[in-house]
Amino acid sequence: MPRSRIVLAASVAAAAFAVLGPVPGAVADGGPAVAFTISDPRITESSGLAASHLHKGVYWTHNDSDDGPYVYAVDSATGKTVARVTMRGIDPRDVEAISIGPDGDIYVGDIGDNLGGTWPHVWIYRFAEPKQLGNTTVDVVRYTVQYEGGPRNAEALMVHPKTGRVYIASKNEDGGALYAGPKKLSPKGVNVFRKIAEVPWVTDGSFSPDGTRLVLRGYFWATAWRWSGDAPTKIGSLDVPMQRQGESVAFTPDGRALMYGSEGKNSEVWRAPLNGEDLPDSVAPDATGSTGTGRPGGGGPGADAAKDGSSGHGATVVGFAVLAAIFVGATGLRRILRRRPD
Repeated sequence: MPRSRIVLAASVAAAAFAVLGPVPGAVADGGPAVAFTISDPRITESSGLAASHLHKGVYWTHNDSDDGPYVYAVDSATGKTVARVTMRGIDPRDVEAISIGPDGDIYVGDIGDNLGGTWPHVWIYRFAEPKQLGNTTVDVVRYTVQYEGGPRNAEALMVHPKTGRVYIASKNEDGGALYAGPKKLSPKGVNVFRKIAEVPWVTDGSFSPDGTRLVLRGYFWATAWRWSGDAPTKIGSLDVPMQRQGESVAFTPDGRALMYGSEGKNSEVWRAPLNGEDLPDSVAPDATGSTGTGRPGGGGPGADAAKDGSSGHGATVVGFAVLAAIFVGATGLRRILRRRPD
């Protein structure tokens, strides 16, 4: 994310977090709880998250800008790094997102724009997920990306798990939009991403393993979408843990929960069960009508709270309203500051 332009918003959000505190751990209805803590001192700005296709319990992540061409594999059982992949010949500019395609290849989105959406192009890097975990260097395929309608700032890149098509959600001050890449990216020339839908201003996104749900998150909120072709249909708001700087989201391999990550040293990754129609189509309720990991049949205690954007698991409506107000105020001040030279 841009350093000179939104450090104010992040600082104010951190102050609010310090006042309000984190959301308590799991409660009786199986709400959000800390799954693991990233302990690697090299990972201080975890900005993307993707569940491994080959290694059970492993999640891939990366730092924001200023780290280098590195991607890290973290064991969710221990929070320790079990592999660091170096992308050969890559000098990343602002890496913001990571996703895994249906062929098992890892896609890394160098799609942030520290100049507020003015760079003429950005890049996506692709390499096969390593079969063996350990420090290694890999060759990558580099794709050049431009947006229909001009440059955009973005932090969310999602590869559809069935079609392999790549999508990017933009994050400009005038709002967000969802862009679809060509059906097949080409390493030659420029890949033009075209706008297909209006979406909220977000920091990350993830498709469900079966491709029937898309989740987009911001700092303090997340929204579920039903996916059919290139026509997302909004379902509603999700329970989101209160984090210092919410930057990433990924479905668990079974599709029954979301993993929410945050920037910062020793950052916590939270697991939040899904319920009702938020669950992917392939995850059916059991014979009792329960989804198995959360509220029975999408109802019960906390269901209505989750749908209206509040949390039924310890974070109050007031808490989120305070954070939202602070964020909006900081964003407004940032726009004023943008009129002044750095």
